[in-house]
Amino acid sequence: MKIQKWYSLSVVFAMFFFGISNKTIAQNRTIKNDVFWNTKDGKPLNSQGGGIFKFPDPITGKQKYYWYGVHYAEADQYRADPSVTHEKNNFEAVTCYSSTDLVNWTFEKNVLSKEEANKTGKTWVGRLGVCYIKEINKYAMFVQHGSEVLITLSDSPTGEFLWDKKINMEKMIGTSNTGDQTVFTDEDTGKSYLIYSYGRGRNKIYVSEIGIKDGKVNLLDCTEIFKGESREGNCMFKYKNRYYMYASNIYGWDGSFAYYLVADDIRGPYLPTNEMLITKGAEDDFAHVSQTGFFFSVKGSIQETIVYCGDRWADFAGNGLGYNQWCPMSFDGSVPYFNSLSAWDLDAKTGNWKVNKENNYVKNGSFEADRRHIPSPVKPVQIQLTGWASEVIEGNKISLDTLTSPVLNHFNTQAERKIVIGEKSLNISDKIDFKRKVFQIITSSPYVKLEDGSYTLTAKIRNSNGFDNLEVYVLSNEKRFQFVVKEENPEWKTIVINNITIKGGKAEVGFLANGKAKSFCLIDDVSLMRSGK
Repeated sequence: MKIQKWYSLSVVFAMFFFGISNKTIAQNRTIKNDVFWNTKDGKPLNSQGGGIFKFPDPITGKQKYYWYGVHYAEADQYRADPSVTHEKNNFEAVTCYSSTDLVNWTFEKNVLSKEEANKTGKTWVGRLGVCYIKEINKYAMFVQHGSEVLITLSDSPTGEFLWDKKINMEKMIGTSNTGDQTVFTDEDTGKSYLIYSYGRGRNKIYVSEIGIKDGKVNLLDCTEIFKGESREGNCMFKYKNRYYMYASNIYGWDGSFAYYLVADDIRGPYLPTNEMLITKGAEDDFAHVSQTGFFFSVKGSIQETIVYCGDRWADFAGNGLGYNQWCPMSFDGSVPYFNSLSAWDLDAKTGNWKVNKENNYVKNGSFEADRRHIPSPVKPVQIQLTGWASEVIEGNKISLDTLTSPVLNHFNTQAERKIVIGEKSLNISDKIDFKRKVFQIITSSPYVKLEDGSYTLTAKIRNSNGFDNLEVYVLSNEKRFQFVVKEENPEWKTIVINNITIKGGKAEVGFLANGKAKSFCLIDDVSLMRSGK
């Protein structure tokens, strides 16, 4: 491969015929989701539950982006073999990476070691953030640490962070620990804040300013800004002088809607009062199958772009590839919009971004957004698959009746997961003879256009016999492009529909099945990508 002047994130992606491999490719300014990321020298990038902050380079003094996050041992294991979901989470280190363009990252060092973090005994080490404390000319890292909050200090953004003290939050909020937390720095004021939730139930969210108290780094105050439904993944950004408080559902390691509140002052009031809104654009795939992690602001020469940085806890949820899912945000006035993209280009100098030609326009194409078998009678109560509609033409009605309703997704075996991505796939079956249509409507959004042109659809399929008709199709501008499955496929098979012409900014991707009782068709890893100009 010819070496380019600019390096980029290297990625690991699923190979259709041979399973999932660690082949890497170079990308200039391209951010690719649904893959494992590498540093610009090709080493695995391990950063979960952290944040990105701008600090001066200790050598040059120039502003740089520094990304801190946790490296868990299971991240390496899942990356090597994504067919296994892990139950335990073993802390290895807090890592630090640096970049000037937010795409190409250099590993600096492990800034908080396992030995330092576990000096009083092994415990949970989770979400964290870093800020500069000008009064003492040090950098402070706030870390979820067991049942309390650990503060570590360093003389440099890339130096070794050493234990300073632990904070018990009991007197401040009523629980010793925070539910989830991040650090937010207001670039306009230079002040930093801990954004966190109540430790039990997580039904309250707080903002506390970080500073010096009694000669030590501490939290200076506590303002409750939300009380209502349980939330976690608490994080914040500022855009056009408004503060946006974000959080996710209490779904463990799984993806979630991206909820938000807005305020003109960081301490509120946040509106709507105690009623978080779901971000438009994030509904059809649970924020690109992720949980709210943190945001960063790219203040370029042309525009400011807010980037959503979602944590995909795939090592512990088995819900796809990659641990970091980054998507650009758009705004209609003060209303945010989530652009769910799998590949997009970012210019950190100008702030401009655009969709990359390798973007997959299908949402939830690997059927990983849903936590449970669907329909689900328990939280979240759900009839349809996220992002997909299942229409019963003949057969049992889709309902919460677990005795009669068809199950719309299949939990892949470990052997299957060596070929297809993640724990789940689409399931088209019934106990009686059936006709079913499963489909997704893809349209241009106000910010991402489904361009006219030639596209290619790929999918993996495994099916029994017993079908009078079984087909995959794309419909656009009244033209139909299809692949008819004519035989049983006891093993997963990749199908491809080439030369699909899409016009008018709209397409329907779907599956038609006319089957006998107990016949089945499983579908996974559906992709619709540009194949021409």
